[in-house]
Amino acid sequence: MYTIGQVSEMFQLPISTLRYYDKEGLFPDIKRSSGIRKFGEKELEALRVIECLKKSGMEIKDIKQFMVWCSEGSDTYPQRLDLFLNRKEVVDAELRRLEKVLDMLRFKCWYYEQALKDGNENRLNEMLPDKLPDEIQAIYNHAHQD
Repeated sequence: MYTIGQVSEMFQLPISTLRYYDKEGLFPDIKRSSGIRKFGEKELEALRVIECLKKSGMEIKDIKQFMVWCSEGSDTYPQRLDLFLNRKEVVDAELRRLEKVLDMLRFKCWYYEQALKDGNENRLNEMLPDKLPDEIQAIYNHAHQD
């Protein structure tokens, strides 16, 4: 069993956040000893899932619904699966968006490295938009896709 302070350190979360989660009912079976919360493996796993869902953009009220489903048993497996499939789609879309951002950053790093070597952008401007080296052309094209 872990104290709230230990869990706070483990997850790099403020104690106030853990108290809020508890107040919202996200740790329905948490044990208390003399009023002090004691986190077991079940709460740690719940916290891992809560943090995953939060990072995927889910709001606490929706995470709370998930926790309710968990307490309702196997009849809610379909709802829980749908929730995670939806979150996966959201995260996949965000990853695709970030890959485009990363390719623009890669292209601009290459571009300005070349400009520094050349002392100007003349040669580079002659290459744009479709006469770049193959690898650079691929990231340029990806970064500029609609």
